[in-house]
Amino acid sequence: MELSNTSKTTKAQKNILFTAMSGLGLQSMSTMLLSFVLATMISDFGINGAAGGFISTITNIGMLVGGIIFGTLADRKGRVKIFVITVAIFSIATGGMAFANNIYLVYLFRFLVGVGGGGEYGVVMSMVADSFSSEKRGRVNSYVTISGQVGSIVAALAAALIIPMFGWRALFIFGALPIFLAIYAHFKLEESEEWRKEVLETQVKPSIKDLFTEGRASVTIRLTIMAIAQVAGYFGLMNWLPSILQQKIGLTVSGSSYWMIATIVGMSIGMLFFGQIMDKVGAKFAYALFLIASAIAVFIYSFADSGMAILLGGAAVGFFCNGMNAGYGAIVGNLYPSHIRATANNIIFNIGRAVGGFSSVFIGFFLDNYSLTIAMLFLSILYIISLLSVLSLKMKNNKGE
Repeated sequence: MELSNTSKTTKAQKNILFTAMSGLGLQSMSTMLLSFVLATMISDFGINGAAGGFISTITNIGMLVGGIIFGTLADRKGRVKIFVITVAIFSIATGGMAFANNIYLVYLFRFLVGVGGGGEYGVVMSMVADSFSSEKRGRVNSYVTISGQVGSIVAALAAALIIPMFGWRALFIFGALPIFLAIYAHFKLEESEEWRKEVLETQVKPSIKDLFTEGRASVTIRLTIMAIAQVAGYFGLMNWLPSILQQKIGLTVSGSSYWMIATIVGMSIGMLFFGQIMDKVGAKFAYALFLIASAIAVFIYSFADSGMAILLGGAAVGFFCNGMNAGYGAIVGNLYPSHIRATANNIIFNIGRAVGGFSSVFIGFFLDNYSLTIAMLFLSILYIISLLSVLSLKMKNNKGE
């Protein structure tokens, strides 16, 4: 895997990339395990659907809390130290789910899964940004974000293999395996030279307020708007479209699974292409291209009326709408100095996750009271708002430097 046109990747960079990809992939896997056992857990614990749905809600709350806490800690104490802690938290909490004997323990463990997972995101992205130059960050971040999709696939395969033989509790024991990645990182990784120079040698004390000082307030606000649109599109598409398609053209549950696979494949290819485009022509052009295409794609997709159109359209929508996800860690790495990168990544993206997640509610409202076309138009408008945000960002050379 060649990451530079002028020099080969060093051993230290390879270790960072391996750890970052593994970390985000395993975090995605651990978080996704719940979706395959939620119905069974609701039955076993004798709770209603609202109480079951709160398991996911409290996970998202935990992610926001973890993002706020561990972003600043990673900037102050070091990426590797906090990476080890966050991975250990979501690994142990996931394993704890196997031994939960009441719904309140489930809430506690899933909150901690969110805390660890939400905290880890910014740490991973900052590790990568600190270790690779701006000319390579788009590509490198695309590899890391694709690993998150791989983690979702691993979760599905693990659920299919483990649950029939050993039950849902065994699945969560499997989900605790990332603890070995934390052990590996503790012994194998060192803090980057860039972070050492900016934080240790200057003894600066990074804080959240640094995101709004020295002319950064407008950048932070614009990137947060972009993150909200990105997350809103993801949750809106992935949570609603399978059931919509089942009703619209009589797509079966297995057919929905084919759609999901096609969409995830489209996402992964889109991430790979986005990283390449961002490095070659800059963030503004890459985001503008993908955001315009996303706005058009989701609206046109609402008119799909055949199985083949659904599959191909799903791949195309995934390619553009979620391919952009590969760029957020890179653009934050380019626009913020090392000493506040983890804070910026976690605050921006986790606010995006918390606010953007409500898109499912809005889409449900539009479907109940209007039509699928109006619901997709809502997403298109979000992408246009995001486009205006990225076009207004001030970048010295269109790459964020």
